[in-house]
Amino acid sequence: MAEIGIGVVGGGYMGKAHSVAMAAVGAVFDTPLRPRLEMIAASTDASAERYRAAYGFARGTGDWRVLVSDPAVEAVVCATPQVHHRAIVEACAAAGKPVLCEKPLGASLDDAMAMTRAVADAGVVAQVGFNYVRTPATQFARSLVADGTLGQVTFARIEMTEDFFADPDEWAWRAEGDPAGCLGDLAPHPINLMLTLMGPVDALSATLETVHPTRAGRAVTNDDQVQMMLRFTSGSTGHLFASRTALGRKMGYAYDLYGTKGSLRFDGEDQNSVHLYRAEGPEALRGFARILTGPEHPDYLPFCQGPGHGTGYGDQIVIEAKDFLRAIHAGQATFPTFEDGLEVARVAEAARRSHHSGGWISMEDIPR
Repeated sequence: MAEIGIGVVGGGYMGKAHSVAMAAVGAVFDTPLRPRLEMIAASTDASAERYRAAYGFARGTGDWRVLVSDPAVEAVVCATPQVHHRAIVEACAAAGKPVLCEKPLGASLDDAMAMTRAVADAGVVAQVGFNYVRTPATQFARSLVADGTLGQVTFARIEMTEDFFADPDEWAWRAEGDPAGCLGDLAPHPINLMLTLMGPVDALSATLETVHPTRAGRAVTNDDQVQMMLRFTSGSTGHLFASRTALGRKMGYAYDLYGTKGSLRFDGEDQNSVHLYRAEGPEALRGFARILTGPEHPDYLPFCQGPGHGTGYGDQIVIEAKDFLRAIHAGQATFPTFEDGLEVARVAEAARRSHHSGGWISMEDIPR
């Protein structure tokens, strides 16, 4: 069993999640590489020391460059705000170190393209932290689409609705700049899901909305909500809605898929079940069946042997860590790769262009 020195850049919300996951993943999944919590970086030496002591790292630093360049750090998790992703990832690529970068890939399409080129040119394993698509239930849903259980999926309704920024009297960094808006920060999750379930987008029409133009007396410079109408290269269509001001919704990562042989529903507030309808048998007996996740579903059994007992948010990050470590061991990135993250950035760019032009945007016009 080989050890691998892990460095985590960022010790806040996601930095903690990734640190805890790296500490647990070897025992949960019996990974061929066992993480050693080598170093954590934060904005100051003092905060890095607090995180180091809390999460169990050997060392801490107030300079992420020190972490990336340290020979004992053999792989890096980038868990900072997206405006810092490009510089950190490019440094990892230059150092030849595998990197797991939190979503979205960068603060702009230019960032995402540059980062994807950097890791490709360096030949390093690089993956993106889209955690919600990793739940056993959504992995199962993905398999039902792939194996034709639903037939041809003709329409998808996908949403990411939360209310963490619904209070108009609240001011935070999220109120300034495109990267921190709903399209830049929250919507990448459902866009990734949409591409995963439905395949490439052919064209889209989008509208962005600032629900609260001012907060605590200050002007808001980005969007609170985004909606898109989509045409896929498969010929199917769909609708995507993301909002950070959807009162009452806490984890509305939800979707409805309508196919020629069946339909499927999922809601992230009930992340351990899917609702499946099959167009078979007597009409009087047809209906949506609630399927509880269990050991027969992807990545469930390592956590628990009991069906219906469920997995949680932190377990999604452990699954990410497992995928990353196995990819490093195999020398080949697995889903979601930087190329997957780049496609999310391209769709987000098309949505922004559509909003400003008021018309449909062809994905052929978006660079990659």
